[in-house]
Amino acid sequence: MPRAEPGRAVPHAGGVSEDEFRAALARLAAGVVLVTAHDEEEGPRGEDVGMTATAFLSVSLDPPLVMVSVRNGSRMDDVLERQPLWAVSLLAEGQRQIAGRFAMKGRVSDRLLFEDLTHTRGEASGAPLISGSLATLECRTEQRVQAGDHTLVVARVLTAHTPSMAGGPLTYFRGRYRHLS
Repeated sequence: MPRAEPGRAVPHAGGVSEDEFRAALARLAAGVVLVTAHDEEEGPRGEDVGMTATAFLSVSLDPPLVMVSVRNGSRMDDVLERQPLWAVSLLAEGQRQIAGRFAMKGRVSDRLLFEDLTHTRGEASGAPLISGSLATLECRTEQRVQAGDHTLVVARVLTAHTPSMAGGPLTYFRGRYRHLS
């Protein structure tokens, strides 16, 4: 195993440290989405949950499949394990505040986060679809794959809408939300 230099993190068995890996991938620009679901098991009427994600991508055109990566043991991981229907809102550059709100760690409930947020409820998923998003998708989980400290959730797209064409996408680059110039 390679020896760490003084002041540097110890490399993983593969040779790259967590800090080196994080720094390298921070240079990969990514689109920002809000993944949502309705957790029917929470409270008498259920509760809406949301998670900001940058690890979201198209997997297949035929059939239409997408994938999102969720941290193992997170609230969204727990919900998507038992709730196969969920939604994705592709955030526009003016929706930075929404992304930040749902990226907060350690929050107890998402109820207040949705309270003043304009959204509709998806017909296929029952999940919140964020108004003003560039596009919204409703999905049904087809496969869950364990990958290190995350789970890759592969889902069939049930509906796809492009309600807004105004502005560009919200992106994440070098640890900050950005927009295309």
